[in-house]
Parts: sequence; structure tokens; C-alpha cells
Amino acid sequence: MITSTANAQVKELVRLMKKNRAREEAGVFVAEGPRMVGELVSDGRMKGRVERICLSESYVQKHREEADSLGGICRTEVFADNVFAHISDTKTPQGILAVVKRLEYGMDDILGKKPGKQVGEQPEHAHVLVLDNLQDPGNLGTVFRTAEAAGATGIVLSRDCVDVYNPKVTRSTMGAVFRVPFLYVDDLVGTIGELKQSGLRVYAAHLEGKNAYDREDYKSACAFLIGNEGNGLRDEVAACADCRIRIPMYGKAESLNAAVAAAVLMFEVSRQRRL
Repeated sequence: MITSTANAQVKELVRLMKKNRAREEAGVFVAEGPRMVGELVSDGRMKGRVERICLSESYVQKHREEADSLGGICRTEVFADNVFAHISDTKTPQGILAVVKRLEYGMDDILGKKPGKQVGEQPEHAHVLVLDNLQDPGNLGTVFRTAEAAGATGIVLSRDCVDVYNPKVTRSTMGAVFRVPFLYVDDLVGTIGELKQSGLRVYAAHLEGKNAYDREDYKSACAFLIGNEGNGLRDEVAACADCRIRIPMYGKAESLNAAVAAAVLMFEVSRQRRL
């Protein structure tokens, strides 16, 4: 059992929790909590990506059988409760976390293309969310959960969006980060051009939208552009859209939370396609 916060493994785990660069260099992320770790070890695709599982002393005492079974999956380490609390990203640590190899996706994954599709074939069911400089971890986590629930095929993020592997984001996705393909890009404008070339009609959620969002037809391949929480879409990104749409609102509200706006649009796609 590891009992000192000066231990090299403890210092490494703290870096992985706090530093995006450390996670990138190691090619891993940290998933904390029994629900997240449980999803990892029960998912055949993700199970093989778990590098190690860290447990607090009290968690092992309460869940001895489970702790023993986890040892058969990958390397496990036990930490004194105060040391685990030092590592944890939460105020009330739940006593279990996993270090996991990162997932890698390409544009075919974002478009939801199935193996065997011909190059250039239009992905008619593609339903993509494009995020421009989204900064709030809770918003991004909610977007991932909603994207999975609404049947989106993937998420494209500008490089300056908050890191999806930030522990707060990962935790708030409630496991959706393991299942929804996503791709960070350096050239968001160029990537939107690729989506259009692949046959997607691109809509910008915008206060200057010509039509209400529910007046458009989303049954064919489509993508939605969602902007920064405070500033909305950058002009050069909004200019890429085939159509600007708005969400009608009562009262004095000028705009919706980015995650809420994304949810309204994604579920309208789901509604139209379901009907």
C-alpha cells in the first residue's frame, strides 16, 4: 500500500489529473468513480485499454471481492485514504479511479461510416456537432451525454475547446466519452469544408438566424455549429454555414446555454428521423 504523497506514482497521477500536456504526452486519461470504472471494465472495447486501477484502502475494505476481481483485469494499486484524497479531483473521493489509454478517431468515425462503405459515399445518417471554443467543462460533458442520447454520430472540436479528458469533463459525460466519437482539429473552417464536401448540410445556431430551427429538414446528413458560451460563433466559423438558424425564445433572454442549445437542435434531428 502506498502511504506517502511524495511517492513517484502519486506525483505522476496528480500530474495526469491536473495537466492536459501530461495526459497528452502519456497518451492516457483518468476516469474516476465506481460508475466510470464499472463502465470501463464491463465494456469489451474499453476494458483492454485500462492500464491500471487505483483504490483507496477503505474502498478495498468495503469491496474486497470486487478489488480482487479487478486485479485479474489489470495492475491495481492501493493507496492510504489520505493519499488517495490527495490524488482525487473530487471533494469527496469515492475511492476508485482508472488510468486509461486514449481513444483515437478519424473523420469516418465522426460521420458514422460503417466498415465497407465506399470512399466518398455520402453518409446519409451523419449527425455531427461542431464546437467552436467551448470552455466550460460541465457544458462539454453535457454535450457528450446529450449527443449519445440524441443519436449524434460524432463531435468535432476546435483545438481551443476545453480538453475532453479534463477529469471534470470526463466525469460529467457519465460514460458517453467512451462511446461518442470526437475529433479535435487545428483548422475548424477547413474541417467544416470537409463535412460539406462529404454531403452534410451545415447549420449555424445564431441569433441572426433566418429560420426557426424547427422549420428545417434534418433527415439527411447534417452538422450544427455551436459557439463559445460568452461570445458565440466566431464570424469566420459562422460564415461557413449553409444556413443560420435560431431558437425562438420568450422573455428577455438573449441566448441559451451552449449545451442547452445543442440539446434542442440534436433532439430535433432525433425527432424528425424517428418520425
